[in-house]
Parts: sequence; C-alpha cells; structure tokens
Amino acid sequence: MGFGLGIDVGGTWIKGAAVNLDSGIPAGAVRRLRTPAGGTVEAVANTLDRLLGELETQAPLSPDRPIGVAIPSIVRNGVAASAANMDRSWVGLDVRSFLEVRLGRAVCVVNDADAAGLAEVRYGAGQDVSGTVLVLTLGTGIGSALIVDGRLVPNLELGHLEVGGRKAESRASALARENEGLGWPEYAVRLQQYLQHVEFLFSPDLIILGGGISACSSEFLPRLSLRSPVVPAGLENSAGVVGAALYAAAGRDARLLS
Repeated sequence: MGFGLGIDVGGTWIKGAAVNLDSGIPAGAVRRLRTPAGGTVEAVANTLDRLLGELETQAPLSPDRPIGVAIPSIVRNGVAASAANMDRSWVGLDVRSFLEVRLGRAVCVVNDADAAGLAEVRYGAGQDVSGTVLVLTLGTGIGSALIVDGRLVPNLELGHLEVGGRKAESRASALARENEGLGWPEYAVRLQQYLQHVEFLFSPDLIILGGGISACSSEFLPRLSLRSPVVPAGLENSAGVVGAALYAAAGRDARLLS
C-alpha cells in the first residue's frame, strides 16, 4: 500500500506522521503541535498547515493520495455533527471540503475513535481476530469503535451510555478516575460495570482497551471478569494517526478495510 499521511486532532495535541501502510509503523517520530486554545476551526487549520509542512519531509508521498484527518466528532460524509473539547463552530461544518481548500490537498475525515479502532484491528491487538471487535479508548471521555468482520460501524458513541443513572464516561473514563482520586480496585469496579453493560449489548469476540491508561493495564485488567477476552491496545498513542492514514488510503467512503 505504500505510505499514507495521518493526522489526529485532539483537545490538547495535534499529532501526525507519514505511515508505512504495509506495517502500520510511522516512517519517523510521530510529530505533535499543541492544539490552539479554544480549538477554533481557523486556528486548528493553521496548525494543520504547519504540521503538514513538517510531515512531508518524512517519506515520499503522492500528492494525489488523500490525507487522513481524525477529529473528536461524529463525522457523516465529511461533516462534523458534534465537537468534543473543540469549539462549537465545528458542528455542522463540512470539514472535508474546508480542509481541502485550506490545505490544498485531498482530505478524508474520520471520527478519532473510529480511526484508532481501525488501526488496532489492522495492525494492533485485534489483528487476525474475526467476528466483532470493540475498541474503547479511556481518556478524557470514552471513545468507541466497533468493527465487524473488518467492517467499521461508524460513529458509535458508547461513552454516552448511562450506567447506574450517570453517563458512563463521567464514571469510568481515565479522567474520572483521576478527578475522583480512585485507586485501581475502585476504578476496576466501575469499569467492570460499564464493560458488562456493553458486552451484553454487543457480545463482542474481543474488547480492546486503549487510551493512555492502557499503559497501566496490569493494574486493572486482572480485576475484570467478563465473558469476552479483554486486552490492552497494541499501538498506544499512535493508533489515531495510523488509523487516519489507513482510512484515507482505503478511500473516503470506504468501510471495509480487511
């Protein structure tokens, strides 16, 4: 497949890399620039332009190959339908068309959790796993991606499920653990309750837990008891970047990436 370029827009950092799409390995270090305060559309576009200039030195890229951009938003046909930790001006924006004009390149836009999920199934902990794979990213909130036999079910917002009368991500995200000062045993109880709920709804063949907290998986994974196997993510913080590049290489309307 050659090389692709992926960018992952987050509330704190905007990360990017040229990615070897045969291996899923970035061609160089994943570069990052701080997300502009407020996360306005114009300010983020300016930062993307700067980052793109840096990334084009990493690997030979065809100017005809689209750039993959993962954003913290529900994305339908390139249009943002929500905004998490970003300015509300993103909502309703045709992000794909806007960025194509601003960057002078073809662009594919994908939800950030969907990008991470695609990367994990293609190159990471879900590689060669058939059936239904559920990828959950535990961070500021809870991102989710569902891949069934290699086909992405886009824009699954499972962090907004209610568990015990409260939104799941307000109880079981990494940020919730930090804000409430929960020890690992207490946190594992909450995560167990949430995972049991999503397991009942989707009966996944594998659950992959990503986000920064996955580096501490030995602290909480042994405390969980589920029917489905639960494993930490394999690609860690590069998953969104790698998945964005993969999504763009597969084509802007692609869903089947196996």
